[in-house]
Parts: sequence; structure tokens; C-alpha cells
Amino acid sequence: MLPPISHRIAADLAARPAQVEAAIALIDQGATVPFIARYRKEVTGGLDDGQLRLLEERLGYLRELEARRETVLRTIDEQGKLTPALRADILAAETRTALEDLYLPYKPKRRTRAQIAREAGPGLAPLAERLLEDPEQSPEAAAEAFIDAEAGFADVQAVLDGARQILMEDWAEDAQLVGEVRDWLWDNAELTSRVIEGKEREGAKFSDYFEFAQPIRAIPSHRALALFRARNEGIVQLDLRIDEAEDGSTHPERLIARRFGVSDRGRPADAWLRGCVRFAWRVKLLTRLDLELKNRLREAAETEAIRVFASNLKDLLLAAPAGPRPTLGLDPGLRTGVKVAVVDGTGKVVATDTLYPHPPQKQWDQALSRLAELARRHDVELIAIGNGTASRETDRLAGELIARYPELGLHKVLVSEAGASELAARELPELDVSLRGAVSIARRLQDPLAELVKIDPKAIGVGQYQHDVSQVQLARALDNVVEDCVNAVGVDVNTASAALLRRVAGLNETVAANIVAHRDAHGAFRNRRQLLEVSRLGEKTFEQAAGFLRIRDGDDPLDASAVHPEAYPVVQRIMAQTGLAIGALIGNRQVLSGLDPAAFTDERFGEPTVRDILAELEKPGRDPRPEFRTARFAEGVERLEDLKPGMVLEGVVSNVTNFGAFVDIGVHQDGLVHISAMSDRFVKDPRQVVRAGEVVKVKVMSVDVERRRIGLSMRLSDEPGREEDRAPRGERKVPRRVRKPREPQAPASALAEAFARARQKR
Repeated sequence: MLPPISHRIAADLAARPAQVEAAIALIDQGATVPFIARYRKEVTGGLDDGQLRLLEERLGYLRELEARRETVLRTIDEQGKLTPALRADILAAETRTALEDLYLPYKPKRRTRAQIAREAGPGLAPLAERLLEDPEQSPEAAAEAFIDAEAGFADVQAVLDGARQILMEDWAEDAQLVGEVRDWLWDNAELTSRVIEGKEREGAKFSDYFEFAQPIRAIPSHRALALFRARNEGIVQLDLRIDEAEDGSTHPERLIARRFGVSDRGRPADAWLRGCVRFAWRVKLLTRLDLELKNRLREAAETEAIRVFASNLKDLLLAAPAGPRPTLGLDPGLRTGVKVAVVDGTGKVVATDTLYPHPPQKQWDQALSRLAELARRHDVELIAIGNGTASRETDRLAGELIARYPELGLHKVLVSEAGASELAARELPELDVSLRGAVSIARRLQDPLAELVKIDPKAIGVGQYQHDVSQVQLARALDNVVEDCVNAVGVDVNTASAALLRRVAGLNETVAANIVAHRDAHGAFRNRRQLLEVSRLGEKTFEQAAGFLRIRDGDDPLDASAVHPEAYPVVQRIMAQTGLAIGALIGNRQVLSGLDPAAFTDERFGEPTVRDILAELEKPGRDPRPEFRTARFAEGVERLEDLKPGMVLEGVVSNVTNFGAFVDIGVHQDGLVHISAMSDRFVKDPRQVVRAGEVVKVKVMSVDVERRRIGLSMRLSDEPGREEDRAPRGERKVPRRVRKPREPQAPASALAEAFARARQKR
């Protein structure tokens, strides 16, 4: 019998069962993870949001497992085959795989050859059992008594084939054996790929996998997904390969023989039984486990790819905001012109235009004059330039604007255009669709989080093989990341869009829209309690959301902080003890740092919450995001052809994968810093070194203009020409059997996959 679900989850989290039970109770009551992590620390013993997300995931899995366990027990019991031993085994199964192994012999299925053999006449099962128990018998002689032409077993060979089918099925459905073989294969089998004849040209991008082999358990996520994509596109064939002994037997066959007492002593039935073992392995077990292990590899690869995507998304969402500064957004274009939008400090659109500084119109001076006029009229401080087509030409235009009009005090920043706002039409219905991109670019610079939440996370372009993974799991993981980021930063309820508000803990799309509608109809909220006037926002929703919603310059300074309204009495006790009004208390580090949290606890609020309150009072509404900083792209380096090995450039990390990081250095093609070129020390995970959105210095190591590949290094002492893109030792294994030897290729598979993804992203 397995321990309770809470105890199993507690072991996964390295927490106490009581902590897990408390968190489960809160989740079942409708509490959100951000709310529990921030405002119920006493209840859960301080479980953080990462632990709570894992808890939530494991809780769902284990509850589904228990429901499946009940179904299996009921189904087998209805068949009259549920023995006490089988019940105990089913109750002890820790995973879905182990449970399904036990259920397999009793699972309803199509009539098999083994079932036909069991049901024929008197049945052939006794013959199979007799030969297995007593190999001294001659199979042919023993089979004579079971010939039944009407049942389809007209001769000795047909009878023995039927008996073999029975043994093969029984052995292949033995849960203990299947588990042993599966585990051994995972530890010892290799996954091989071979190009399908005639597909060499069509699948050139997968050339690294035309002759490839690696232990299946050691294949990294990005490589596994590349292999499965190549197979799904009909380019390669994937197979499992294991070592064979000199007599041609395999270890799984030896496991089967040992499990069922089959040995070779020269007895009459030994050769026939060995044949049954071989058929059971090759026809039954190998076919099934080949599929299972590939699925296991794919699922593990998908899980890792989703984790990488989620990590990168979090870094982008929590990138440093420029803040509420008037910004001019430029959406570059050549023939169609540069779209211009000016937004004020709150993100409101105050001016738009379309300029034609580039060929064929070449209205350069007119464009500069108009941009200067807009900047002067609206007190613009920043210029946000989209990084798409014509971005470097437009960047040069902005640079000349700054140089020609220094009195404006402008600063320019290149901004990612990845993704398109799904809500732009609803937010800006009166604005021409071609101008909405410029608005989004300007707003992304002011507050990346507030603008990126409007976009499907999958469209932001920071994943690896994102279209090859489970879209349901990916969406759920990314939604959790967005929710955690939004609630970590907090939301100004009087300026936030409905898209941003719906990500606040406890709110949904309907309530978020109702908040905006109430704000439009009645003006800005003056205090948090006014939120209860919003349609469909009741006490439970208020409890979950209020602490993450900010009201600046309202009736109560605490409403601009992360202190939850339910904890305002704690602040009042602090005010009473210090003798200070709230205005004098907020930001008073000298007083606050000298207070003992234990002095303000009660039966509801313990020291963890009081410590949080004191920290929040010291820096109310503090933003966890880093200070705003931008990369300076090198002048004159605008195209791939401008790059030279040895150049040291500044760039922005656009994507981080398991094998390295892509860096935008301003030439419309991201370069790759392989994991081996990220540091002088060993790097296991690139995220230990860099994060998406971070500004870094890199050295150009190699440039391949034809294939649009840039090799970069963060080790600035490296000499160009070195193969910094080699796969780490042990990741790649040369096949022992090669049908078509090939000359070694300079780029390693990791680099090839990386640049293929970069091309796809662009």
C-alpha cells in the first residue's frame, strides 16, 4: 500500500506532509499559487511559488493515477480475476506505467492468435505449460494429441505455433519481466537514425542524423526533438539497437529465459522453448518497448523544452522596464514606409504618422524634421525601434536625429518585434492596423511585461522546437509563468489593460474587462475596497487579487503597496507602537529596521508575514525587475557581410537553449554562443551564465555568409577559427555500423540544429 498523496508529494518537495496538506486544502478551496506563496506563508510553512507549482502538477498527476487505479481494480474484479496478491500489486504501483503493466493481461483487446489457441477445442494452454514445465518431452510428440482440424490446428506445426503464441503473450504481459527489460533497455540501448533512401537532398538540414547513434538515455532534449522531427517529416528511420552475444542472443532474451526457467541442456523441448523466447522478445516485447522508450524520450525532451521556454519567457517578462517615459515607436519598413507612434508616460497614443526616409522615396530630411517636431511637441525621451526589416537603416535615421537635435536629449533602443498583439484591434480599433505595431514597440520599451502579456507566449519566439511539444502542456506552463511574473511585479489597477489584469491572481477575462469598464464609467479607483463595486468581483476574488493590485495616489498609501488589505491591522499596530503616521512610516528604514517582527504577530499573522510587511513598508511597491540598460550596436556593422572574426561586439541575448545562447548583435541574424564558449569554467546549464534580454559582450569567432551562421564566444580571449561549437564530449557517439561512411563535417549537430531554429524563428 502506497503512502497518502500528501506524503508522496512531500517527499518530492523535501517538505513536511503537513505543509503539503495545508497547500492542497488551499488549492481545493480555490486559492491561487501566487496568493498562497505570498500571503499564506504561515499556513504552508513558507512553500515558495516554484514548490507550489510542482505540488499542483504532482497533485493532478497522482489524483488521476488514483482514479485510474480504481478503474483497473473494478474492471479486473468484474472479470472475477482479482486475487489478493494482484490487488496488493496494483495498490503498490507508483506510476501509470507500472499500473498499466499489471493491467495489460486483463485489459479488453482484440482477439489475438494466443486467445484463439487457448479457445481451440480443449485449448493449447496445457500443451504450452507441459513443455515449459517438462522440457524432456518431445514437442512434436506432445503436440499430436492436440491436433484439431476444425479448430484450425490441422497438423503438429500449427499446434506448436499456437502453443508458442500462448507463451509469447503470457511472457510479454508479465509485469515484472516487462519492467526489468524496459529498465535495462533505457540504460543500455542506443537510438540510431538512418536516412531513408532518396531523401538525402530533401532532408539536407537533418544531415547530421543521416548516420547517427547515441545511448537513448543520454540524448539531450534539443537533439531528441530534432530526431523526431526528422522522422515525422519522413527523412530518417529511428531504431533501437542493443549488443548481441556471439550466438546472436540478446540480454532481454536472457532475462526472459531466466524469468521462466528456460535453459539449453540439450533436452528435446529446449530448442523449441528458446525459439519461443526469441519470438517473445523480437515480436512482442521489442515492438512494444521500442515505441514506449521512444515515447519516454520524446516526453522527457518535451518536458525539458517546455522548461527552457518557460525560463526564457520569465526572463523576458521580467526584463528591465524603461518606465513611464514618453516614447516614440518606429516600426521600420522600406517601400511601405516607417510607421511612427508616440505614446505618453501612461502608454496612451498621442500621435501617429508614416514616413518614407528609405528607398524608393528617400525622404530622409523630411523624416528627420517630422520626427524632431513630434519629439519636441510631446517631450519624447526615448526612441524604440523595431528589429525587423529595415531596422538598421531606421536605427541610422534615429542616430542622425539624435546627433542633429542634441537639445532634445533623445536615446534610441532596438526592441524585439517578435509576436503580434492579439488584442490590438480591440484596444485600438480606431487606429490603422499598420500603425499598431509602432504602438506596441513603444509600449514594449516602457514596460515589457504589460505589453507582452497581450501576446500568445508561443509567438514570442524564445523556445526550442516549441511546435514539436505538447501544445496543451506548453500553454499551461507558459500561462503559469505569465501569472507568476505579473503577480510578482504587481499591477496598477488604474492604468492596466484588461489583458494584464486578467493575469492577476483570482481574476479572469470577464472580471478584468469589468474592472476596465467600471474605471471608464466611474473614473480611477481611489481605494482597494472600491473594487468590490465591480460586477462579478466578490469577496473571494477580492481576497485573491487585492494584494497584487496597486492604487497609486489614492486614499490610502498602503493601497500602492503589496501589503494585503487583510493585514492592514498589523500596520496599524506598527503605527501605534512607533507613534508615526503612515506617511512618516513608509520608507523610514531607520525605524523599520529596528522593529522586532515577533512583537506584531497574532493568531492569524506570524513572523513571515510581518517580515514581508516591514520590508514592503521600507520600499513600498518595489519592482523586482533589474535596472534599465540597453546594448550599443557597433556603428558600421549592420549586415552579416560586415562581420569579421575577432570583432568584439555588444549584443542582447535573444534566446537561451540547452546547448547555448543566441545573441542579437544587430545584423538581422542572431549568432550562437555554444555552451562550450560561454565561460572559462564548465557550464552545465547556459542559464547559469546568461538570461534572455541580458546585454553581453561577445567575440565573433566565425562567419558563414552563405548559410547565414555566426559563431560567437563570450570568452573574449578566444582566438577566432577555433571550433567553439563542438558538441560536449559524450553527447555524440559514432555508430558502430555505418552503411555509408561520410567525411567529418565541421559544424557539430548542436550548431546545425541551432541555426536551423534561428532561420525558422526569423
